[in-house]
Amino acid sequence: MDARPNVFEVALESFQSDVVDRSREVPVILLFWTDQVPPAADTRRALENLATQYQGKFALALCDVASTPQLAQQLRVQGIPSIRVIVDGQIADQVEGPQGEPVLRQLIEGLTMSDAERLKDQLERFTAARDWEGALQILKAALQAEPNNPAFKVEWADVLVHRGDLDDAERVLASISDETPERERPAMRLELAREAASLDGAAALSRVAANGADLEARYEAAITQAVAGDYVDALDQCMAILQTDRKFRDDAGRTTMIRIMATMGKGSDVAQRYRRRMFAFLH
Repeated sequence: MDARPNVFEVALESFQSDVVDRSREVPVILLFWTDQVPPAADTRRALENLATQYQGKFALALCDVASTPQLAQQLRVQGIPSIRVIVDGQIADQVEGPQGEPVLRQLIEGLTMSDAERLKDQLERFTAARDWEGALQILKAALQAEPNNPAFKVEWADVLVHRGDLDDAERVLASISDETPERERPAMRLELAREAASLDGAAALSRVAANGADLEARYEAAITQAVAGDYVDALDQCMAILQTDRKFRDDAGRTTMIRIMATMGKGSDVAQRYRRRMFAFLH
């Protein structure tokens, strides 16, 4: 285990070992700062907080230009604060001027994410915009580099279902082991999409509006709303079924909630909220 601190002051004589050599093991963020410039002190505090949160995924080297001006001169620092990102012994990036924590966090995540994590982060942005073509382009590039990466295949299958390419999604899923993490997400999305294709979602919603006690209409509405990404409305339909009749379609209120939440991925705030509601009702 590396006993060296993740946050340290830079000394000119140990710069090679502390910063350059260490950057071959973990990214090093080198901050030029001084107490005499309040925004620089703010940037230092923000980076120190992030260094604590990221627990050794990067090292923070601090250079006080008031006491070590030579290093700032060598690296051509023009203003304070100034950041140099050192990776594999080379300057990989630099950021000039005061930066808020969101910008600093984004910089760090770009350095510390695995390829799979970085891909997922990009995909989430395209998914939020429902830009399935953009998502596919990212996945194609990732799969060209790693054609057998199961995590990339999981995301590929999921995007294909979102696009409505159900047969293609099924072929991709068939090539992924059942034990692959997150495989259930596109598999369940595909199952719901197949079921929704046989339903008239608009008619089901009209029937629910006319008669809220029509549990079959609520069930059909939940399936079609989930496939459309209207998760809150879909889960509300399921809660209404659950609270009205546990025997309907062999406890479909509960089981359909579980199916829908499986498509939402780990960490979904909406899924967690409705999971708590379901648990509270059942117990």
